Amino acid sequence: MSLHTPLYPAHVDAGGKLVEFAGWSLPIHYGSQMDEHHAVRRAAGMFDVSHMTVVDLRGDAVEAYLRHLLANDVARIGDGQALYGCMLNEQGGVIDDLITYRLDSGFYRTVVNAATRQTDLDWMQRQAEGFAVRISEREDLAMIAVQGPRARELVGEVLETQALAGIKPFRAAVHGDFFVARTGYTGEDGFEVLLPASRAVDFWNALLAAGVAPCGLGARDSLRLEAGLNLYGQDMDTSTTPLVSNLAWTVSFDAPERAFIGRAALEAQRAAGVPERLVGLVLGRGAIPRSGAPVHTPEGPGRVTSGSFAPTLGCPIALARIPTGAASEVDVELRGKRLPARVVKPPFVRKGEVAV
Repeated sequence: MSLHTPLYPAHVDAGGKLVEFAGWSLPIHYGSQMDEHHAVRRAAGMFDVSHMTVVDLRGDAVEAYLRHLLANDVARIGDGQALYGCMLNEQGGVIDDLITYRLDSGFYRTVVNAATRQTDLDWMQRQAEGFAVRISEREDLAMIAVQGPRARELVGEVLETQALAGIKPFRAAVHGDFFVARTGYTGEDGFEVLLPASRAVDFWNALLAAGVAPCGLGARDSLRLEAGLNLYGQDMDTSTTPLVSNLAWTVSFDAPERAFIGRAALEAQRAAGVPERLVGLVLGRGAIPRSGAPVHTPEGPGRVTSGSFAPTLGCPIALARIPTGAASEVDVELRGKRLPARVVKPPFVRKGEVAV
């Protein structure tokens, strides 16, 4: 039986088409994925992301623990700041990508993906041995992402404060019993709001009344792909490192003494030469490239990791892992036919405008 988030009744009331995702019953759309996508790019949309797992970490050694656990360095952020990065295995493979918030020197909060929840929690607990740290899953919280050029304005209206508009990107603030972070997964401005599960439906309905469009998993995927954001399990996993997943910028090698998990493997890969790269592909009108589709390049074979029709561009796009090289044109094989594609550097869309 699928799990239900605290917002399940609101999805039913709004006519959401529910599907199973990572064991949860979630809306794929509320009628039109295309309309929902454009609502986020042009005004504001909201997503139920309560299926994701919020984990609080406390203790005297919590910073030392996270500097060991994560490839990015939490020593780079101060109170109220957020850091995106990967949790790696010893081979440098990506166990998960996550955002970590520092609330104070002894208290951090992180949000991990639903599909990797148990793997992540088990790994985090094993790596905590020898560190004075307490790891707590926050099952009492719901999470709503409000995204789009009007998102901050409308969230401020609903919460009756304009103070939230002053939160800088990748910062967070506590507003009563709401934790409000200026982060997201769409390439647009906005907030991810963590709040008590008991208040989730009322907050959702208040946003709805303010004109925020409810959006499902379908629009969330097309938006994140246009923004060039990786999806765990498709664009990266334990068989790939951040260096071949366009995530080298999330790895901090600055402190030589910081022996984070996977560092030796990444340093060896850098020294040998990174064999692949994750790139963007823009196709003409026609078939949609799907995960696993072969990509033919002058340097050798590659494959599509994510693909979709891009509503903002009006054509199919994809992320693909191809051999390192200077190829600017490749062919994507779909149903036995080769279709030309232009190689670009993601994102495809930046701040609502086509960027490629």
